[in-house]
Amino acid sequence: MNILVTGAAGFIGSHLCEKLLEDNRHRVIGVDGFIGPTPAPLKTKNVAPLQSHPRFTFVETDLLTADLSVLLDGVEAVYHLAGMPGVRTSWGTDFAAYAVHNISVTQRLLEACKNLPLKRFIYASTSSVYGEQSGKLSETLEPVPLSPYGITKLTGEHLCRVYFREFSVPVVILRYFTVYGPRQRPDMSFHRFIRQLLTGQPLTVFGDGTQSRDFTYISDCIAGTAAALERDHVVGETINIGGKERASVNDVIRLLETLTGKKATVHYTPAARGEPKQTWADLTKARQLLAYEPTVTLIDGLQKEIAYIRSLYKEAQT
Repeated sequence: MNILVTGAAGFIGSHLCEKLLEDNRHRVIGVDGFIGPTPAPLKTKNVAPLQSHPRFTFVETDLLTADLSVLLDGVEAVYHLAGMPGVRTSWGTDFAAYAVHNISVTQRLLEACKNLPLKRFIYASTSSVYGEQSGKLSETLEPVPLSPYGITKLTGEHLCRVYFREFSVPVVILRYFTVYGPRQRPDMSFHRFIRQLLTGQPLTVFGDGTQSRDFTYISDCIAGTAAALERDHVVGETINIGGKERASVNDVIRLLETLTGKKATVHYTPAARGEPKQTWADLTKARQLLAYEPTVTLIDGLQKEIAYIRSLYKEAQT
């Protein structure tokens, strides 16, 4: 199958491309415009191992201006992971970039796909669309985003549903819950905490650290994402992709202290606007439709991310 992956040089996108290429039947076209908070050298490093793969083609382009008919020629499935990430940076004048990259680009891509014989159009959304809600978050809940970022991702979901209804674009919407692991963006909490611990810097925590998240290790996220391509009866569905366990930010810091053998100095700052107090994925639907079952514990996942970040910054120093 010929598969287009947008955001292919990103954290999740690069892992997804690797997973798809494990199947000898797949050819992957990876697209990335090198936007967002991840420095270009890191994205280049993410995608470098893929460049020599005989069934992988990388295209650096802006999806807002690219000739999509050329990119989509012969493509049978699309994974749309590209976009502008980040809750805290989506306020104020920065919102314009979110509107362009998360809404306009998604509509442009759907428009280009509406008459193609695709098997799947898989859209990467986020738990940020739920907003502040208690208990397990089921896909049946009404989304109430707390941030401009969450609003742009929910708008992308609505665009997918409109094109599914009006043009039968075979969409599947996946809502990711706080994905972490090797290649995680430098602005994300785990990456920041580990780097700060290893270099003896104070850890900056937004809020009091009691906020909890459903943390999803990257390999679990990718297993669920890959399953959305092959499983029957998923077209038109919205599905949570969550982790094996939840924890508070303070719990994570204590774990990181144990795993690194370093004592953290923590600076607590005012809570960030737009971030919920807790997230907790109801995985009932993912289990039923994708046979999804996260397996990586938080301690194992953090060990792997620590090893990656040690290697990353050691390499940068040399």
